[in-house]
Amino acid sequence: MMPRTIKRRGLLNKSELVADVAQRADLNKATAQKVVDAFIDAIKASLSERKEVALVGFGTFKTEEREARIGRNPQTGEKLQIAAATKAKFVPGKNLRENVNFSE
Repeated sequence: MMPRTIKRRGLLNKSELVADVAQRADLNKATAQKVVDAFIDAIKASLSERKEVALVGFGTFKTEEREARIGRNPQTGEKLQIAAATKAKFVPGKNLRENVNFSE
């Protein structure tokens, strides 16, 4: 029997993203790594301050408040309290939706 493998269809990991940015921007990988890290850090910092990051034509990163609620343990059926939370959300822009053919 062959071992079961999980196929990661269409996944671009961070190191592959850095390599792609380096090639597209004609940068060395070390510089591209700094650019990608700085971009991610800037988005994290803005979201932690509850600021939206709007990239016209690409999309918007924002936060959403989720209220506390009662949940249920699926194994035991026991009720449990789920705390309120702030979650990060990405809303694709019109151009991105059109380019990847997202359904509305």
